[in-house]
Amino acid sequence: MDYQGTIWRYGDNVDTDVIIPARYLAIADMEELATHAMEDIDTTFAQKVKPGQIMVAGKNFGCGSSREHAPAVIKASGISCIVADSFARIFFRNAINIGLSVIEIGEAVKEIKAGHEVGVDLGKGLVYDLTTGKTYQGTALPPFIQAIAKAGGLVNFAKSR
Repeated sequence: MDYQGTIWRYGDNVDTDVIIPARYLAIADMEELATHAMEDIDTTFAQKVKPGQIMVAGKNFGCGSSREHAPAVIKASGISCIVADSFARIFFRNAINIGLSVIEIGEAVKEIKAGHEVGVDLGKGLVYDLTTGKTYQGTALPPFIQAIAKAGGLVNFAKSR
């Protein structure tokens, strides 16, 4: 498994303005900016998230503006991976570019509940709900995308070449 942790659960159509409200975008320090992550829909997230935890969401996660801040604050908060039904395409690409792993598993995501422990195998495209014992087949990321994520993002990946 590439990742394992307790999940934070969110629904459908979580947009980038909710992930990081525009009123904070003048903050340049990513760690400080991460203290405001998700606060418009979950005031406990930034204070309670722990490194290595996993975010699980519904359809169209990361819709809205194309700001790279959205996946960056999620990563800076300590989330290691996001599992969703589906992602907005620009969010998906921005997440890969900054080294935040993402995986889509379709409607099966509805079965994973808040507080469950999950594991993720990006290469096989598998999500394991360790709380229930169920396994969900998602879309495996191509090896070069996995390499970008493991390098910490596109810039680090390019530097290593």
